[in-house]
Amino acid sequence: MTIKTIALSLAASAGFGLAGVASAADLHTQAISATCMSCHGPGGKSLGAIPSINGLDKDYFVKQMKDFKSGARQGTIMKRHAYGYTDAEFEAMGAYFATLK
Repeated sequence: MTIKTIALSLAASAGFGLAGVASAADLHTQAISATCMSCHGPGGKSLGAIPSINGLDKDYFVKQMKDFKSGARQGTIMKRHAYGYTDAEFEAMGAYFATLK
């Protein structure tokens, strides 16, 4: 093996490792967002009286979740759900749902 081949192999391995980290974060976001879909419908699009959350503005979504968590917005079920998430998870979920149409 030449030094160039070894260097390319190492660079490729590092790239795959970084891609795995990004995929793990995406999978985490999708997994925690899936709990929302049990009430808000597949892909966040409601099939009934519960509001749809697909396509919501990220900042709006984050504010609503923080308000549920703090009690500034009333909601028995949503307060309990929101309490289990961090601000970073609210940001990730907000970004995810904003992409769903």
